[in-house]
Amino acid sequence: IEPQAYARNRELIEMDTRSKRPLIHEIYRIYRQRCFVSGAMDFDDLLLNTNILFRDHPDVLQHYRDLFAYILVDEYQDTNFAQHLIVSQLGKGHNHICVVGDDAQSIYSFRGANIHNILGLSKEYPGLKIFKLERNYRSTQNIVNTANSLIAKNKEQIPKQVFSEKEQGNKVQVISAYSDFEEGFIVSNRIAEMRLTTHCDYNDFAVLYRTNAQSRVLEEALRKRNIPYRIYGGMSFYQRKEIKDAIAYFRLTINPDDEEALKRVINYPARGIGNTTLSKLIERAHSQESSIWNVISDPIGYNLAVNNGTLNKLKTFKDLIDELRYEADKKNTPELAETIIKRSGIWGEISSDRTPENISRQENIEELLNGVREFCALREEAGEEQTSLSDFLAEISLATDQDNGDETEQDKVTLMTVHASKGLEFKQVFIVGVEEDLFPSAMSKNSEREIEEERRLLYVAITRAEENCTLTYALSRYRNGQTVSSPPSRFIKDLDSRYVDMPVQTKQESPRETISWNRFPFDAERPRKTSRWNEEDTDRTPAPRPFTAPSPGKRLTKIDSKPTGETHSTTQSTVATAAGQVEIGTFICHARFGNGTVTAIEDTGDNCKITVEFENVGRKQLLLKFAKFTIIE
Repeated sequence: IEPQAYARNRELIEMDTRSKRPLIHEIYRIYRQRCFVSGAMDFDDLLLNTNILFRDHPDVLQHYRDLFAYILVDEYQDTNFAQHLIVSQLGKGHNHICVVGDDAQSIYSFRGANIHNILGLSKEYPGLKIFKLERNYRSTQNIVNTANSLIAKNKEQIPKQVFSEKEQGNKVQVISAYSDFEEGFIVSNRIAEMRLTTHCDYNDFAVLYRTNAQSRVLEEALRKRNIPYRIYGGMSFYQRKEIKDAIAYFRLTINPDDEEALKRVINYPARGIGNTTLSKLIERAHSQESSIWNVISDPIGYNLAVNNGTLNKLKTFKDLIDELRYEADKKNTPELAETIIKRSGIWGEISSDRTPENISRQENIEELLNGVREFCALREEAGEEQTSLSDFLAEISLATDQDNGDETEQDKVTLMTVHASKGLEFKQVFIVGVEEDLFPSAMSKNSEREIEEERRLLYVAITRAEENCTLTYALSRYRNGQTVSSPPSRFIKDLDSRYVDMPVQTKQESPRETISWNRFPFDAERPRKTSRWNEEDTDRTPAPRPFTAPSPGKRLTKIDSKPTGETHSTTQSTVATAAGQVEIGTFICHARFGNGTVTAIEDTGDNCKITVEFENVGRKQLLLKFAKFTIIE
């Protein structure tokens, strides 16, 4: 081993030791040796050993140079350095090389792709001729022009001017939501509305997001509208392994006799309880007409035929579940969910390294905890005194049942990450979560090169659309039990306003005096103050409709936590608060649900509730003392 390679190996071994996986290098050595004995190579080996072969055996290299007199490479922007070197070695001498690629769609650096392979070709081959295929046959002119205005901000690129000879088309829409919750409803409502007006099938719609974890809120909003969907290149949120593992622990904490949940996690994370032991547990439980949990709790009484070492492992598992059940009586639901994730070992298991796969799993678990917190907060705001973990499990059981629904249904909205969408096309495209720290990713903010790749990623997303493209962002997202401000992505400012219907910028009062972009489109009329639906029809969700944002001079008044006025009537038209009057017809801005109009006020004091018709999420009844909104005067 060369000194430089040896030093690098030592560095990797030390890193593995710090990550508590000290045997990885030995496992890899054995793997390499087994591959060699078997005469097998993996993909990395094929590339590396081909380069070594050409380096050490010039006669072999010359043979293949003569054999491949002309070389054509597709998708060259996605090649890594080893592939580039092979092409360069083969092409030397005759230089009969033709590569096809689009530097603006180089989005796979995390897989080793190197954009400089295509950008530096003209320097490597001084006689290189570039033929720019600039006509876009897919998208309307407005979509193509919008994408051009975005990618023009990148410094590292081959200049080109893509054009379309299709119709001008609708402008790209940029829509702001008050929260990720409202964003999901805006998208689902728009899909329902556009399907009716454009006569498109659900198959013609795609919703693209930067990270897999974003799908949860979108899935729930689509379910509310009974819109069928599929997750392309992945699983529905509640079908992902780490989510199913966490939910299994949730179920065991509530009910340790839950056999399916127990079988799923009795050896996850690995604790040495194998299939043989599990089979014995199942046999003893079934023969005694009991539960597996009872056998684990009293293995001797049930004559379980295992050795002392296995008995100790079973006791460790039982003690863990007993500890979680004890915590269930002491902690509120969000705290309990977080405790289960940590003490079960799930979080430690998926945090062992920073691979893209494990980062995605961590994001999914964090989103599950957000879902628990959001569920409890919504229940609290609706007047529920206490929300248990079993209530949350009952709520998501419907979602998991729908995930296992009729797979023969082919007409579905497609949900996927932007990376997975490359090469695909849809008539109607929604790109959600176009916010700082999400798109571009927070992990890319320290590098201009990575920011440019994020910009290319959005370019790819926009150019998936044939007829209509909509970008959405939320001014806040629910994270770690609180609503966190999320500024619009810097990329939105890169878009040329000639081709985009952009939200109007208005300055609103806030503690930091920040610029908020209110949701497009606007209307000169104030929203109606009466409900669009009958009083009984509380579950129907109205389609999105224009609204008037508060003008720069209007004041946003924060509601005090408790009403100070007392009235004796059950139904009333106004209620006094420490900050002012809330009455039927009051226009409010809710932290999660967005804009709405108060349509009813009931009860008094701490039990005072208001009914609000929200523009995108429908009707909600809120307990006033917990309601998080502002009055727009």
